[in-house]
Amino acid sequence: MESREIATVAAGCFWCVEAVFEQLEGVVDACSGYMGGSTPKPSYGAVCSGQTGHAEVVQVTFDPQKILYHEILDWFWRLHDPTTRDRQGADIGTQYRSAIFFHSNDQETAAINSLREANASGNFPAPIVTEITPAGDFWPAEEDHQDFYRRNQAAHYCRAVITPKLRGLDL
Repeated sequence: MESREIATVAAGCFWCVEAVFEQLEGVVDACSGYMGGSTPKPSYGAVCSGQTGHAEVVQVTFDPQKILYHEILDWFWRLHDPTTRDRQGADIGTQYRSAIFFHSNDQETAAINSLREANASGNFPAPIVTEITPAGDFWPAEEDHQDFYRRNQAAHYCRAVITPKLRGLDL
């Protein structure tokens, strides 16, 4: 029986983040949703308004015998620009902020260490602005946002944004 752990990250549009994590060996599930705000059961429209405080997140369920938490974080740093506050590409607003939501003290320590390493790596043109914060309630996004890339690869956004991102990451 495989063991499972959860990681929750925000790195811009959840369609892009979910598409990356779904490709990784050891990831059991990647679920798009919302976290970090105060509005219960938020809708996509409400989150996009910027009034809920929630970020678009992906909750990653993974088997730590196949992929470690620090490897999840390594992919997190690679798949977005953590130096831009409340923005990823054309997506602008607090809902697109860069964040790691930790589920345990060990995850918090790992996230802080990972951020330090990423800042020291020289891979980024400016200081990282990613927030590291305790996980709160996770609200799954509406069904039409789940597995978006897998179901809509021919859609313009997928062809223009997600497919090039996956290719750039060698996925």
